Amino acid sequence: MEFKTQGVCSRAIHFEVKDNKVTNVSFVGGCSGNTQGVARLVEGMDIDDAISRLEGIQCGPRPTSCPDQLARALKQYKSQN
Repeated sequence: MEFKTQGVCSRAIHFEVKDNKVTNVSFVGGCSGNTQGVARLVEGMDIDDAISRLEGIQCGPRPTSCPDQLARALKQYKSQN
């Protein structure tokens, strides 16, 4: 799935879900080290666990962040499947 981010430096997030596990996460743009770290940390994680851990994280004064955007993307995925 491709999710277009809003309010953050990254432009999009690509990911797959297999057997309710998050896989193949990659961010387009954003802080390379941070987005690679988030992608590796959630690899193989249960989708609901990933959402609960990432949802609500802010980046400086912004009301969202790349991890929060990933949580939003996963919630959108769940609502469509």
